Amino acid sequence: MTTRILPAVGDLDAARSVTTLLSQLPDAEPATPVGDSTQLIDTLARLAGEALDELPEVVLVHERIGPVPALELIREVSMRFPSVGVVMITADASPNLFADAMDSGARGLVTLPLSYEELANRVQAAAQWSAGVRRHLTSGNEVFTGPGGTVVTVTGAKGGVGATVTAIQLALAAQASGNTVALVDMDLQTGDIASFLDVQFRRSLVDLALITDISPRVLSDAVFSHSTGLALLLAPGEGERGEEVSDRSARQIVSALRTRYEIVVIDCGGQMNGANAAAIEMADVALLVTTPDVVAVRGAKRIVRMWERLQIRKAEETVTLVNRFTRNTEIQPPLIQKITGTRVASAAIPANFKELQASIDSGRLHELDAKSTVKQALWGLAGELGIVKESASAKKSGSALARKNSGAFKNDRGSIGRPRRRRDGSGRGPGDSEGTR
Repeated sequence: MTTRILPAVGDLDAARSVTTLLSQLPDAEPATPVGDSTQLIDTLARLAGEALDELPEVVLVHERIGPVPALELIREVSMRFPSVGVVMITADASPNLFADAMDSGARGLVTLPLSYEELANRVQAAAQWSAGVRRHLTSGNEVFTGPGGTVVTVTGAKGGVGATVTAIQLALAAQASGNTVALVDMDLQTGDIASFLDVQFRRSLVDLALITDISPRVLSDAVFSHSTGLALLLAPGEGERGEEVSDRSARQIVSALRTRYEIVVIDCGGQMNGANAAAIEMADVALLVTTPDVVAVRGAKRIVRMWERLQIRKAEETVTLVNRFTRNTEIQPPLIQKITGTRVASAAIPANFKELQASIDSGRLHELDAKSTVKQALWGLAGELGIVKESASAKKSGSALARKNSGAFKNDRGSIGRPRRRRDGSGRGPGDSEGTR
């Protein structure tokens, strides 16, 4: 049996050494080494999207891989791709590291400097384990086998630009289309999702922060099941307890959520910390919310530059949403795109806070009128981001539906899709003057 091996080695000299030894192993098919943790996860996700059998049997993770630390990367690979055997390459062969690596999901350790015999034994053992798991997965058992659900983070350029309202409506749109959805409040000090949805809760993210192995049962105990069908994981009621959620625990929480839900929407608020920075780094879609004013756009630019300096997210991998948009504002979306270097979403949220005020004040944002232009725009954004399932009727209608602008969603202005626009192309109703907050 041919053993496919994917090395994840950031150091060029170490990569050459590993590749040379792997090429000498019998029946081995080593792939070109990947240089960082992001590239490794992206490569595995792409292969898993094609088919389970396309995944390599063995992944080698060098101890100096970055930007995600090696043990955290091993844990994420093990949770998202359970049929892949992970072997860690390290110069430290201490019992403590061995125990930590096993707890993270590694199938073995190879010590530096590399020796042919040790590498061959570890790779063979990991490959045999992988083959056994894959036989189990193909026997009809319901075991998670894919790359996981889609993670969407929503970050505000500053406080009060509408990140929480955006996150809630995106989650509702995804859930209404038939997805299983988790909505996470990672604005750890000032999170208000519970207030917006009129929720009284006891458990929060903090309850998962110190757990090293988040099982499905432990996760379900911490999640609040909302009447809308959303699974809520909320920020702590005492803001100071947010410090207990580290970047490492945030990675474990996000990894656990994406194995159980098709869509995970995370409200990261307007302040950065280690926990929400880790979530943004792991996200499939990073949404940055701004309003078309100088202060907010400066804040958006500042956040994008900080993400790049910290290697959290590249500007071109970020989507910017313009909230409280009017045609008469001096700062238009193309200018915001040029300033931030990000891609600006096609959907711009109209300025009409009057539609939202009653729902927000009563804590019933989930009951927002389907005719609301703000809701239409946000649900249209969900379609643009690809987090909604296309209805059967929409699939059947196909291009004819798009040409005629009719069909299943014609008379439902709150349905998933692009918002209906006025003849002047503004997409705004009369009296629009304020926006989401």
